[in-house]
Amino acid sequence: MKNLVIVESPAKSKTIEKYLGSKYKVVSSKGHIRDLATTGKYGLGIDIEHGFIPNYVPIKGKSKIINDLKKMVHETDKVYLASDPDREGEAIAWHLYDALDIADAQYERIVFHEITKPAVLESLKNPRKIDYALVKSQETRRMLDRIIGFRLSKLMQSKTGGKSAGRVQSVALKLIVDREREIKAFVPEEYWTISAIFPDFEANLFKHQNKEIKIKNEEEADAILQALSSKFQVVDIETKKKKKAAKPIFKTSTLQQTAANKLGFSSSRTMKVAQKLYEGIDIGKETVGLITYMRTDSTRISPIFINDTLNYIAENYGSEYVGYVKKGKNTENMQDAHEGIRPTAITRTPESIKEHLTSDEYKLYSLIYYKALSSLMADAITLATTIIFENNEYLFKATGSVLEFPGYLKVYSKYEDQEDKILPDLSNVKEVTSNDITKEQHFTKPTPRFTESSLIKELESLGIGRPSTYATIISTLKERNYVNVEDKKFVPTEIGMETTDKLQEYFSDIINVKYTAKMEEDLDLIALNKENNIELLSNFYNKFEPLVEEAYHNMEKKEPEKTGELCPMCSSPLVVRNGRFGPFVACSSYPSCKYIKKEEPKPAAKIITCPKCGGDVVEKKTRRGKIFYGCRNYPKCDFATWYKPIEKTCPECGGVLVEKDNKIVCLSCEYENNID
Repeated sequence: MKNLVIVESPAKSKTIEKYLGSKYKVVSSKGHIRDLATTGKYGLGIDIEHGFIPNYVPIKGKSKIINDLKKMVHETDKVYLASDPDREGEAIAWHLYDALDIADAQYERIVFHEITKPAVLESLKNPRKIDYALVKSQETRRMLDRIIGFRLSKLMQSKTGGKSAGRVQSVALKLIVDREREIKAFVPEEYWTISAIFPDFEANLFKHQNKEIKIKNEEEADAILQALSSKFQVVDIETKKKKKAAKPIFKTSTLQQTAANKLGFSSSRTMKVAQKLYEGIDIGKETVGLITYMRTDSTRISPIFINDTLNYIAENYGSEYVGYVKKGKNTENMQDAHEGIRPTAITRTPESIKEHLTSDEYKLYSLIYYKALSSLMADAITLATTIIFENNEYLFKATGSVLEFPGYLKVYSKYEDQEDKILPDLSNVKEVTSNDITKEQHFTKPTPRFTESSLIKELESLGIGRPSTYATIISTLKERNYVNVEDKKFVPTEIGMETTDKLQEYFSDIINVKYTAKMEEDLDLIALNKENNIELLSNFYNKFEPLVEEAYHNMEKKEPEKTGELCPMCSSPLVVRNGRFGPFVACSSYPSCKYIKKEEPKPAAKIITCPKCGGDVVEKKTRRGKIFYGCRNYPKCDFATWYKPIEKTCPECGGVLVEKDNKIVCLSCEYENNID
């Protein structure tokens, strides 16, 4: 049989098979094939008493994939395990090796950081064996997360209104809760500012008798206004050139932050689109991965890409725009396993392939492309001017700047706030007259609530979690109803605050920033073969389990909320309980009385008028929970579509328009358009 290459993603397998030719068969495992069982002590799937031995079982629905892959393995002489180039990918490679009964001499492990033909072919020239230190690190992380997650989640479910808790999730929630309490405890202080208004600019008061001034109330502001005249003396003009360097290429966390701030993407949306760009896009002449691997904490760039890009800049923008490599800060837990996130070819501009990309793909690829291009361009040069005015021993300052040479801003200005603020030439002027002098009241503000971007930045700076986990952490906090999002900011719910308080009451030594960051460091040491994973697990468990037992015995159970109604079956009070699908009303005497109040379902909201009968098209669900859109008059009217309709009709045929694959398409003709 052909050489067998096993990758994680079906999309990746199709791309790579085109590169390798007829001697290779490329298949997909569709991600992880096994996970910890939910049997044994506490359902952990771990034999704790005999040295933390994991019990792995096929993931639901993966048995057929395992059997099919096993058959292929037995029919071939050489197997290449080509899962992603990180700890998770290394673990997947080991699970494939173990579950498929692959002989040691039969397999090779290959890694590549971009899905291009040269990179894939080069990986085949440099195979290796599985790195068991990386596998142990991932396995240890998985067992820690399982122990903490299962034990604390069941505790929270039995004692509070919370649904889950986790090693990193609960620390992230604590940051949000702590910030909210800081905001509520904050006492604003009043202060005032005074500005002098001139025809072309304004100047702000900042000193009195050469000392910094703080105006505490309106009385002080009025006293200053009384002391000022409309005439201002020009006492100093300072002009200097300033250089502004581009920042390094993206790593996972900075990509998520910038995409949130500039594109309005959630972290999960960013990673989903980036995954597609990495795995391969059909751009007409070829199918190719457009970016390097998107899960990285490094900003390193390959020398080949640096050389190609510097030449590209010189040819397309001029030699004066050629810059240098920008180095990012090395964080304490940085793995630096592979490059930062960049386009696989600098000549593949976003505009040249726009027709082959969805709206989201184009936006994110453009951001990644121009960040990488700008990172190797020359510094921007601004001419910064500061003018100092004096009025009765009060000093006012006006500042402005003019962009003299755009440098990297030539390509990246749309993603950075940069406005020219030009001041008039007052070099030969001794006195100017103000049109008006104004006062304005202000109040100090607390540190703002976390946005998705600022929370990711905080988690990274504290060394908590990994860039690849941030999107999942944030999604979990939302899904568990621990936080609401208001004006793009996280506000903890009552359940979120209660869960945090209970965890801090009993687990403050473990659910905290310092302990969680130290655990990340220990996992890094295991990956380097410098720490024993069983010893780490044992030390943790011996500290953790007694705390859990104490909490089960002593933590006060939250009583369910009474509705004020009585059970029609036994006359006990009805209460609100939390179930798998949300809150429901049931008898407080459960399990002796199993009455559950049936809620009348609310009619689904109308989306569009049915094109067949004039009724309402609404959102519906199949028996298996899959969403579709159909007419409320079914079965009399059978109009239905899997894609969400929009109110506008097709401009070409008047048919129904729906949202499909980030585009607006017509159900009746070939019309399609990108979603703006």
